[in-house]
Amino acid sequence: MRRLVALALTLALAGSAPLSAQKPKKQKGKSQETQVTVVFIDTQREAARSYFVKQHGRGNCPPGLAKKNNGCLPPGQAKKRYVIGHPLPHGIVVGELPLELSVTIGPAPPGYRYGILDGDLVKLAVGTMLVVDAIQGLVR
Repeated sequence: MRRLVALALTLALAGSAPLSAQKPKKQKGKSQETQVTVVFIDTQREAARSYFVKQHGRGNCPPGLAKKNNGCLPPGQAKKRYVIGHPLPHGIVVGELPLELSVTIGPAPPGYRYGILDGDLVKLAVGTMLVVDAIQGLVR
C-alpha cells in the first residue's frame, strides 16, 4: 500500500514539473505585451501641409473657419466619412497620394498605406482598412 501511495505521489510530482517549467517568467517593471502606435510624425505633417499649400494655395478662408482645420467648410457641412480608430465603411474609395508628396513624406510602414480621403491625408492598415491616423484640413 505504501509503495502504491509513493508511486502515485512520484507520478503526480513528475507530471506537474513540466507545467511549472513552461510558465513565462515575470519581469519587474516590464510589460509582457508591446504596443506599437503608428502615427504621422511632425515632419510628415509639416511636409504634407506645405505640399498642399504649394499646390492649392491658402485659399480665401475666413479666419474663424481657417482655425477649425476642416477644409474651410461651414458648421454642419464638415462631415467626414471616416473615424480614426475605426475601419472605413464599405464602398469608400481612397485616392492615391501624389508622387511628389509620397516622396517627401516617405513610404508607409509595412502593413500600412497612405491615401487621400475627404481632403485629408489618411494612414490605413492594409488588411482591415482601419484608419490609424489622419492629417486633416489639407485640401480646402
